[in-house]
This record gives sequence, structure tokens and C-alpha cells, in this order.
Amino acid sequence: MNGTPSFSLDKKVIIVTGATGVLGEAFVESIAASGGRVVLIGRNTQTGEERAARIREKGGEAFFAAADVLDKEALINIREEVLAKWGSIDGLVNAAGGNLPEAVIGPDADIFDINIDGLKKAFDLNLFGTLLPVSVFGPALQQSGNGSIVNISSMAAQTAITRVLGYSMAKAAIDNYTRFMCVETAKRYGTRLRVNAIAPGFFITHQNRALLTNPDGSYTARGEAVIRNTPFNRFGAPEELNGALIWLLSDASSFVSGEVICIDGGFHIYSGV
Repeated sequence: MNGTPSFSLDKKVIIVTGATGVLGEAFVESIAASGGRVVLIGRNTQTGEERAARIREKGGEAFFAAADVLDKEALINIREEVLAKWGSIDGLVNAAGGNLPEAVIGPDADIFDINIDGLKKAFDLNLFGTLLPVSVFGPALQQSGNGSIVNISSMAAQTAITRVLGYSMAKAAIDNYTRFMCVETAKRYGTRLRVNAIAPGFFITHQNRALLTNPDGSYTARGEAVIRNTPFNRFGAPEELNGALIWLLSDASSFVSGEVICIDGGFHIYSGV
């Protein structure tokens, strides 16, 4: 690759699952600001339509498609709609996921009495909610000639975090899947498709707000523990994920595949000493 690498997403068609979440909002706005055409996928129609409309009002190109990432037929319909509208798919951001109460082991619970059905639900949402979109959109991505898949990992996959057993195991599987797909796609398609992941540190979202902060904005005991073990001594802001995301989706990262990039203020490498 000659010349200055391009961080532009000009006219690249990028699909974002989980686009109605807190991190999803930062993702879609950043992609649009970088020139990408954004397909927002989520279950909250009102929020999704509002976010797509806001992008269009700013001069960007975007539309929302309501779907559950575990509904393969719905994803196939979206794929055909995107290809009919824009002719290609260049990027996929698998931002759908999250923790589930059924997959949590409380501090007073019996560590050997595990809710297997709850763990399965966590794997369905986080792991298979990534695999299914890849299986549906993957062929179009490699046909684009320079496709990029960005999965979402977690600190829970990098080090042991108490309570969130199902989420932790599912995200660890995402890391393994990212590396597996990097090798398999490279062996089969050369440089036509790259597969990476970003692992966010601790960001305040709808799912974890009550776990990390009190109603008055102060930190809970768990929130204090996170801050104490984060060298930057704060939570992250969603937009701080955007630099790595745009880099991975753009041609600037054309020789990058199989990476899990931690964006965490140093959390995962700090021993606490």
C-alpha cells in the first residue's frame, strides 16, 4: 500500500448491530461523520429511527432496520435491502450484546448452583448474536474486496471479573472467534476481509449504570473498585471508542487482522500494585 493511509469511510456501507444502545449511538454518529453510509440495526424502532434521521439531517446517509440479531431471516432481508439500495457492504460492527441477570452469580449465591439456561441466553445474545450477522453479511463483505468486521469484546474476557460469568465466557468466546475468523478468512480470501475486535473498558451504559453508580452520581462499591483499578482513574466516554473503530473500518488498518484492542484506561494490565 503506497502513500498516506486513508482513515476516510467515504461511501463505505457499514452495518451496525446494537445501534440503539449507548455505545451504538457513538458508533453510528462517528461512522457517518467519517463519510460512511450507516445501516442501523436494533430492536428499539423509535430510537433507531431518530438516530438515522439525525444523521440524515446532518447530511449523512443512513437508515434504520428493526431486527433481532438472532433472527436470521430478518438479517437476510436487511442484507438484500442494503445491497439493492447501495450495492455493497463494506463493514460490520457487531455491537449487539450485554449482560443478563440470569447469567450473573451474586456474591451470596452458591458458586456450584449455576443457572445453565441463563448462561445459554448470554451466549445466544453475545456470541451467536455476533456469529449470525457475520454468517449473513460475511459473503457480501468479502465480495466488496476490502471488508472489515469489528466485534465487541470486553474487559470481562481479558481478566476475571466477579459475578458476570455468562457474559465473561461469551465475550471470551468472541475473542477466540475473532482470531479464528482472521485466520480462516485470510487463508480463503486473502486480504479481502479483515476481522478484529475492540474491548471497551468501563463505560456507563443503561445496563450497568445502577451497578456502578448511585442515584446521586456517586460510585457504588463496585464502581469504586473499577476506578481504583483503572490507572486513568475514571470511566470511559463512548466517543473514546471511535478512533479505534474508524481505524479498523478504514483502509488505514489494511494489514491489521485478528487483533483485540483494549480501550480501557489501562484497566486490563494493572495488577493493583
